[in-house]
Amino acid sequence: MAALFESSFATPLFFSSNANNNNSATSKSPSHDLRFHHTHTHTHSHTPSSSSPSLQPQPEPDSDSTRDRRRAVRVAWEKLVRWSRSWRSKNKTDVLERTKKVVVLGGGSFGTAMAAHVANRKAELEVNMLVRDPQVCFSINERHCNCKYFPDHWLPDNVVATTDAKSALLNADYCLHAVPVQFSASFLESVADYVDPSLPFISLSKGLELNTLRMMAQIIPQALRNPRQPFVALSGPSFALELMNKLPTAMVVASKDKKLANKVQQLLASSHLRISTSSDVTGVEIAGALKNVLAIAAGIVEGMNLGNNSMAALVSQGCSEIRWLATKMGAKPTTITGLSGTGDIMLTCFVNLSRNRTVGVRLGLGEKLEDILSSMNQVAEGVSTAGAVIALAQKYNVKMPVLTAVARIIDNELTPKKAVFELMSLPQVNLTPVFR
Repeated sequence: MAALFESSFATPLFFSSNANNNNSATSKSPSHDLRFHHTHTHTHSHTPSSSSPSLQPQPEPDSDSTRDRRRAVRVAWEKLVRWSRSWRSKNKTDVLERTKKVVVLGGGSFGTAMAAHVANRKAELEVNMLVRDPQVCFSINERHCNCKYFPDHWLPDNVVATTDAKSALLNADYCLHAVPVQFSASFLESVADYVDPSLPFISLSKGLELNTLRMMAQIIPQALRNPRQPFVALSGPSFALELMNKLPTAMVVASKDKKLANKVQQLLASSHLRISTSSDVTGVEIAGALKNVLAIAAGIVEGMNLGNNSMAALVSQGCSEIRWLATKMGAKPTTITGLSGTGDIMLTCFVNLSRNRTVGVRLGLGEKLEDILSSMNQVAEGVSTAGAVIALAQKYNVKMPVLTAVARIIDNELTPKKAVFELMSLPQVNLTPVFR
């Protein structure tokens, strides 16, 4: 494929000294051709020159070349479809058939959306949501909706809510962890006695623990006092509302255990949710955490009405900062530029549904952080993650001016306007990054 593109673009578009070598009449220089046509046009203005490049006859829609091109496109598409069917047939497993019960820890928007998604995969599947709010629990069980986050969306009948951790976790085959990062350790410690040591945990939570700088891959096994607790990170550009509406979405599951990642892929993948697998747990988790901080910065730019040029410059610089830190921590660069990295960054930085971007917009408009947070019914992980990011940057000796500015704004040590001035006053650089 690469060779085809290279050969296509290797030939000049308008003139070629090698074209028609067997015809000396066509070997004139481009300038000679242009002078000839110019003179001819003025001499016989009433008769257009048939040899003028701009008046060359164009191929008819049903010409041989057009038919050949269309045939090539059709053949390529048919090959792709056949390959897809063959792959699905070859990789089909009985994971979904063997799964009897899935537990979801947390009753927030994303946990609810994933609970509904899994429940829709099989009507006989028991999906238990462990929630702490009795009102949400009642709403799910009696009205089949989460009144707090999705009052207008019906939940499948096989979704059941409970406030009892023991009954929720009993005989579960998979656990979807959707508790905010900052509360995860204490919550998991409180339910550790009910967790089977072999129960796979699929983490939906994105962020860094503020004081310890731990990611969920460390928090979950340590809180459960089981270093061998099976772990999978699920991440990617995915708003809960769009999952609830069954709009096409793509995500990544990452695990050191390749077989477990494949099982989770088979459990979650559907006609509207594509799941890719990865072994780069660090890359998937750190990108998911840092993009929330960058989204706050993007929101500030929007709130201050600094324009599209500024937004593009800020987000691209932020992407570089995330890549520098992540690779220092052992992540693969391809993970950071992929679905769970750049894909998630684009969604969170540019779309109004993002909680973290909303915080940034309101900061840029001049609101105080405490007023913003008190008016929200969901957690914006980037607020608590920002300070942890800077501590990580110092640990790995990586300079991160954009994300550091966000942390200082959140700590009320810098105003958004002053932050922009200081960022724009940084030394001019060449194409080689100097902030690493």
